[in-house]
Amino acid sequence: EMAWMLRGMENLMVDFYLNEEVAHAICEMLMDLRVKQAEKFVRLGVDILRLGDDIATQRGLMFSKDIYRKYLKERTRKIISTARKINPDVLVFMHSDGKVEDIIEDFVDIGVDILNPVQPECNDLRKIFEKYGDRLSFWGGIGTQSTMPFGKPEDVKTKVKEVQEILGKNGGLLIAPTHILEPEVPWENVLAFVEVAKASKYEK
Repeated sequence: EMAWMLRGMENLMVDFYLNEEVAHAICEMLMDLRVKQAEKFVRLGVDILRLGDDIATQRGLMFSKDIYRKYLKERTRKIISTARKINPDVLVFMHSDGKVEDIIEDFVDIGVDILNPVQPECNDLRKIFEKYGDRLSFWGGIGTQSTMPFGKPEDVKTKVKEVQEILGKNGGLLIAPTHILEPEVPWENVLAFVEVAKASKYEK
């Protein structure tokens, strides 16, 4: 995300294909910065290293897997491996909105432990859990484009329980809305979410 903020989204996408030297230079510079930040955070004792790049729309990846692997994957791996050299037990959280099903295997490969936000409007939560539930924990799962703004309090409670049953079978779920709650979310729905989440118990 920082790369396209610096370069402009359209320019960066063109760079990936036509100006590879520029794209690599930008990504390398940002990786160096993130490596230094990771070192500092882990030495200070953080429990979770939070990384994030929205690399997908709600229809699928913004670019091919080959582009992800060419410019981003190994650089992200270096950030993670640097942190783990200092503390092998630090957990790695990866945020990407959108339909990320096709890239999760790459996240697991580079050492991601926690996937966020597992957006239900565009991902098959059951499919993701069946394939990755023994290798990932999940953070999110409650739609901020669907249940939270447009459901009734009972709908919220039902959805929270449903997502807990799908993604929390092994206890590896931090139930949460998938993004910031916008002003149109009724306060009653927020209270309903908190009520059912606080009362939850996960079965192993």
